[in-house]
Amino acid sequence: MAGMACVPSLAQAQAAIPLTVDAAVARALRVHPEIRAAHNEVAAQDGALRQAGLLPNPELELLREGAGEPNRSSTVQLNIPLEFGGKRAARIRAAEREQRVASLDAGAVRARIRGETIAAFYEVVAATERSRLAGEIAAIAAKASEAAGKRVLAGKLSPVEETRARVAQAGVRIEAVQAERELTRARARLAALVGADPHEIALASPSPIAPPPVASLPALLAQLERAPELARARAQVEQRQAVVELERARRMPDVTVALGSKREVGHRQAVVGLSLPLPLFNRNQGALLESLRRTDKARDERDAAALRLRAELADAHARMAAALDEAALIANEMLPGAETAYQAASRGFELGKFSFLEVLDAQRTLFQSKNQYLLAVAESYRAAAEIDRLVAATGPVGGTTQAQEQE
Repeated sequence: MAGMACVPSLAQAQAAIPLTVDAAVARALRVHPEIRAAHNEVAAQDGALRQAGLLPNPELELLREGAGEPNRSSTVQLNIPLEFGGKRAARIRAAEREQRVASLDAGAVRARIRGETIAAFYEVVAATERSRLAGEIAAIAAKASEAAGKRVLAGKLSPVEETRARVAQAGVRIEAVQAERELTRARARLAALVGADPHEIALASPSPIAPPPVASLPALLAQLERAPELARARAQVEQRQAVVELERARRMPDVTVALGSKREVGHRQAVVGLSLPLPLFNRNQGALLESLRRTDKARDERDAAALRLRAELADAHARMAAALDEAALIANEMLPGAETAYQAASRGFELGKFSFLEVLDAQRTLFQSKNQYLLAVAESYRAAAEIDRLVAATGPVGGTTQAQEQE
């Protein structure tokens, strides 16, 4: 409840302070309910560890025999169970391993939320720029369509050209509406992660940013050995092995010592007893076999997790490299040509050498090139966030681009 109560104050702070990617990650890690749930599980394991170290309770027994005074006797005795075979130590080790698994689970959840927040932040950045570009082109198209209408009235253009211009303008407006809706969805995704209202999110750097740098795949594979999910799988194997030792210890029967006093008419005598279960049928063999097979399963799951993570990392690295190559190609070859074509078409339209549709076509080509560039950059950040989740990279998120640090 305390975590939920802090969400409104964070939303108010977001309305006052522009949100950076590092601030978004910090807030998501602070308020996301999945992270709080994982931390509660770690806290619950503290109780399990404490319980595992407790000794079994002694038992007080009162026995009364006979109804008449001459034959009546009363016995009071204390039954003290004694554990053998290292059961208490084995329980503690198993609880400690389970607590470590819960702690690594929490770390894996934090890494996933961190990666999702980074990707969502840059989705908003890219969607903001796409919406801005679409709005600008829609405004330009509206002015150019109005100018075409005036030329029709002046007899310089055919009415058919005006109709085509209005149809083209409607297409541009549709693209602007779609870009605005995508921005709304992106803001909603980010708001859900940082615990804020989508309308209160204001990015500190809404302008396009440079694509992130990409590390070599061998270096990332080396970091993968310390990945939270893989560490969790290894810890799960250790926990299962600890359970095996506990089940082995439980094969040793415990002894119960009885100490008491028996009172009969006219005298009192001490009572000392010892009880030991005979392991003739139940030697805990079934539970031991179950724990051994679960340990084998945990080892197989660890090996499968290692293979899956390597494949996911290679796929994310390939997607990031492809997106960076696409962004570089667009920035170096497509955008300069589209800019030149648009400027030439604009000047030609002003001089009456080109039609409005040619200018609009050049505008849309420029917009599509910029939009394609933004999509490539957004994809590169999605892949970078996936890599960040897999290898659990540390350090400021904003440090992924040198240009942003210099700003």
